[in-house]
Amino acid sequence: MAGQVRWVLSIDGGGIRGLIPATLLGHLERITRRPISSLFDLIAGTSTGGILALGLGLGVDPAKSRSDDFDGSAAALANLYRHRGREIFRRTAWWRLRSLGGFFEERYSAAGLEAVLEAVFGGSTLAELRCPVMVTSYDIQNRRTRFLKSYLGEHEQILCREAARATSAAPAYFEPKPLTLAGQASTLIDGGIFMNSPVVSAYAEALKLFPDDEIHVLSLGTGVKRRPIAYRQARNWGAAGWVLPLLDCMFDGVDQAADHQMRLLLGNRYWRFQPDLGSAGEALDDCSETNLAALEQVASQLTVDQEPAFTRLVSALQPMRG
Repeated sequence: MAGQVRWVLSIDGGGIRGLIPATLLGHLERITRRPISSLFDLIAGTSTGGILALGLGLGVDPAKSRSDDFDGSAAALANLYRHRGREIFRRTAWWRLRSLGGFFEERYSAAGLEAVLEAVFGGSTLAELRCPVMVTSYDIQNRRTRFLKSYLGEHEQILCREAARATSAAPAYFEPKPLTLAGQASTLIDGGIFMNSPVVSAYAEALKLFPDDEIHVLSLGTGVKRRPIAYRQARNWGAAGWVLPLLDCMFDGVDQAADHQMRLLLGNRYWRFQPDLGSAGEALDDCSETNLAALEQVASQLTVDQEPAFTRLVSALQPMRG
């Protein structure tokens, strides 16, 4: 195949479970001694994966640091999950009362999430990212999918924190994000409702960006737990009872379908790391010390269990990156 070898990184959604891919990418940075932004030609993400994609796109540059916690590295992003996750998923007594436990309003105020995004991204725009980045969202006002792209002229001046807020506005968890796109008023929610794993769209985008090049793809999941839902549990669920289980089923089904498609399309040019959650919780918002430690253990164990695959991945990446 003519042309260069191009590498695409795709990161799934999964709330606080974003700690898993952040930890894996920190491992990759330590092995290669390179920032993720210099290893990949395109980074795509959905929801928590979109936040990671945007953060990694800033690159390791002290001048871009927006807080003492963040320097643009994958390790620093993992630290944000560890140390500020509870700030994102925090409910005051007033919010619990106002929302009746999340029944009449979103489970969480967006204030905590927005404070963390402000600390990470400040006033940075998509145009300032060091490598091409694409994040997914869905526009409920205009009933259309939205792909926010750092390399698209009409998106270049979108603030990174606004793109991050849009891609992570999970229904029932956070309120939608209003945003004007190309002069059109839009109301954006989490891209995971239609594409929790953005890998197929990331590959399609790479084909458009690099039509004459050979594409390799690394796809990172946020862990899976095949918790069965028995008929006797689901048969009497009404609309309220179905909301969160339905989201879980949608995310899981989309991830599996995308993985199958990519294996058929790319064969050994496709890499997928998706761990079993084991004792870690599958909830998007479980920021307990116990669960954070369990998520870190899942990521660490994956690097051990998949060491041969990681070694092959690094061998494939490094010759192309000098």
